[in-house]
Amino acid sequence: MKITILTGAGMSAESGIKTFRDSGGLWEGHDVMEVASPQGWNANPELVLDFYNQRRKQLLEVTPNAAHIALTELEKEHRVSIITQNVDDLHERAGSTKVLHLHGELFKVRSTVIESTILNWKKDLNIGDICKNGYQLRPHIVWFGEAVPEMDNAIRIVMQADILIIIGTSMQVYPAASLLQYAPSEAKIYFVDPKPSISSTEKIMVFAESATSGVEKVVKLIGEMN
Repeated sequence: MKITILTGAGMSAESGIKTFRDSGGLWEGHDVMEVASPQGWNANPELVLDFYNQRRKQLLEVTPNAAHIALTELEKEHRVSIITQNVDDLHERAGSTKVLHLHGELFKVRSTVIESTILNWKKDLNIGDICKNGYQLRPHIVWFGEAVPEMDNAIRIVMQADILIIIGTSMQVYPAASLLQYAPSEAKIYFVDPKPSISSTEKIMVFAESATSGVEKVVKLIGEMN
């Protein structure tokens, strides 16, 4: 079977990576528009760089949780594609091999002018760090108000799914939230989130719980289909 998995902040929360959706729009004490928008970058690039430097350091200190690891079990029997809204690399570290990052990656940076110039980066990024063409580097993150380059690829993946698993996302951030509507009519959908924004239907099975406990149940159910 082709299994498509869409993950959000709740997937990584149990690894210790903080979300901002439950804290009044604040992310680690910052208004998200200050640190996750082109306007914020133009107004205070030093603040933005420091913010992501701190997130990068935090990511180096955390590890995949049981939910990340459970999803790798599905790859043993099925064709699995993960579409994640998260900018961490915990899916890859857990062993998942096909991961599409909708909103960019924390361990990558790119040129502010030549967007195709993308570099791997695990240290601090500072003013004066430039690409080979002499332009300032910025976090390789899709900020609010920016286009989502991987959206078309994500839609194609969802359209091919026999099973769609949605984990730890409010389904309120667009365009990512629109992916649900591209699932084939015959696809089975599992939704795992402690505060689910949708209700169970004949087509959608909702697990109102954390990623680690909910994913374990979903993986078990899929295993029983074989």
